[in-house]
Amino acid sequence: MKNILALNNADGGVGKHTCSMELKTSTEIEKMRVAGKILAEVFEVLKSKIAVGVTTKALDHIAFTETKARGGAPAFLNFNGFPAVICASINEEVVHGVPDAKRSLKEGDILSIDMGVVYDGYYADSAMTLPIGNIAPQAARLVEVTKRALDKAISLMAPGVFLGDISNAIETTALENGMNVVKEFVGHGIGRNLHEEPAVLNHGQKGTGIKLKPGLVLAVEPMINLGGSEVEIQSDGWTVVTKDKKLSAHFEHTIAVTENGSSILTLA
Repeated sequence: MKNILALNNADGGVGKHTCSMELKTSTEIEKMRVAGKILAEVFEVLKSKIAVGVTTKALDHIAFTETKARGGAPAFLNFNGFPAVICASINEEVVHGVPDAKRSLKEGDILSIDMGVVYDGYYADSAMTLPIGNIAPQAARLVEVTKRALDKAISLMAPGVFLGDISNAIETTALENGMNVVKEFVGHGIGRNLHEEPAVLNHGQKGTGIKLKPGLVLAVEPMINLGGSEVEIQSDGWTVVTKDKKLSAHFEHTIAVTENGSSILTLA
């Protein structure tokens, strides 16, 4: 679940950026790691269930059951009125797709699943884009580039690094491959709340924004489009789609900045 780029302290990665960051203790980070482990395990189950003909509502039910079985709670369900456990976004849908019992996966689709888990009062957030059967080469390349953008961003995370460097790495990866990042929706800080400061944009300039500090935990989430960057919200009030109806992919991890670098919390 994304922050809309109307955050008071988001400056587009340009110039001075001040915000109230809440640094987490080692105890708090370990609670978030438990939430992240639950989330990663649920994702592994979902991967095994995804197939042609499966409905997005069925996947939502699986996610709910598997999360509760592991002692976690769904973070998105009823958050700001969202009616489901997962966001299930297909093809040109960028984020916030609402699971539907009448919507079945088809050969050649790409499916983005975004999900959050809360455990003992602390949150984790993650997303992945998966192929359904055999997909077109350009779709496969989009998925690969989006995953690479996230990996590049994570590789840079360490104390003293500018937040703008993270944003720039995502945008540069997209542009170098003839693709575009979504600018209206962003990553975010995370901890005792699903959305915290700072906003983590998918575009920006090196050497700008806040400097990362140990204890800062971020949900970094490239959203990359095969076509233009423009998006619009569908009539359901939730589903975000590319304006040109070209494909979009989405990956996300929750990452803690450590004394020596960073640690991904959303791993099994």
